[in-house]
Amino acid sequence: MSELPIRLIVVDDHPIVRDGLCGMFTGEPGFEVVGVAGDGARAVSLAEELRPDVILMDLRMPGTDGVTAIRRLAERGSTARILVLTTYDTDSDVLPAIEAGATGYLLKDAMPEELVRAVRAAARGEAVLSPSVATRLLSQVRAPSDPLSARELEVLALIARGSTNREAASRLFISEATVKSHLLHIYAKLGVNDRAAAVAVAFERGLFNRS
Repeated sequence: MSELPIRLIVVDDHPIVRDGLCGMFTGEPGFEVVGVAGDGARAVSLAEELRPDVILMDLRMPGTDGVTAIRRLAERGSTARILVLTTYDTDSDVLPAIEAGATGYLLKDAMPEELVRAVRAAARGEAVLSPSVATRLLSQVRAPSDPLSARELEVLALIARGSTNREAASRLFISEATVKSHLLHIYAKLGVNDRAAAVAVAFERGLFNRS
């Protein structure tokens, strides 16, 4: 008795990419493309309706982006394995996607046979990472556990309590420009690009417990 095909949803805002991926997997034994979406919101809706085994998810899309979609799927108890397929491998892209619940992370320069193997592995629940992404994650693990200075921790703790830049500056007796400078350094060290993400990562790493 033959195995059931892997049911797949392809999510990408570029029609040419979607069509290419659909064509590739339609012609590959053991796969069934059951849906396509051009943004994260549609992907979440289709996943709830079609119950796929694997979702190939782009990250940067208009409207609802990939990380938000991954997070929503996790919150709704989706059992689909999510394999990110994107052009970007920066820390600010990789870490949020993995933390949101992605099973794997591949780049769009992957060879077709590599992508096919990755989807099969993802369907089995195995983690799949492109070499450059694996290197980035390893560097994060090997990085100092508390990369922020005492002053940076003070600034971030105030931000976490809801203080504006001006309020934080007043509390710490420094200029607002200095607060902004500290925040930029914090973003770079934590691999994030906004205040909310910085606070979230700091809590996850337990940085506030050490301040």
